[in-house]
Amino acid sequence: MEKNFDKVCAILDKHERESHKLIPILQEIQEAYSYLPADVMLFVARELGVSPASVYGVATFYAHFTLEEKGKYVIKVCDGTACHVKKSEGILKALYEALGLSQDKLTSDDRLFTLETVACLGACGLAPVVVVNDKVYGNMTPEKTKELIAEIRKEESANA
Repeated sequence: MEKNFDKVCAILDKHERESHKLIPILQEIQEAYSYLPADVMLFVARELGVSPASVYGVATFYAHFTLEEKGKYVIKVCDGTACHVKKSEGILKALYEALGLSQDKLTSDDRLFTLETVACLGACGLAPVVVVNDKVYGNMTPEKTKELIAEIRKEESANA
């Protein structure tokens, strides 16, 4: 986390530091950091002239916002009816194993992956579905999912 808030100031300036624009401000901050750091929320509150509780209240009210740092790759496993019936639970178990994660630990130690379970991704015809960042992978199996993780790791190693 940077000690100066240049990035945050640019976002605040873009929104003319108007407190009624808090939601889009927080959306852009989350896009920049992948989550809402506590020190950034305090800074935003001070700069907008609102209470830290107000900023925190908005950040925790909307499910879109997260207060925890996520990995570079956010993996969403659909567990809606169509996906569940087609064994999405096996995909989730395979990901827990491949990434060293559990229900209590959803981000890998290397901060490369964060695993989320979602109620529906709206791609029932492709069930079971996994989304990595914004890319949809349909008709997944535990084996295909492990191969996908291996591919991502291979790309990351090549780019390191």
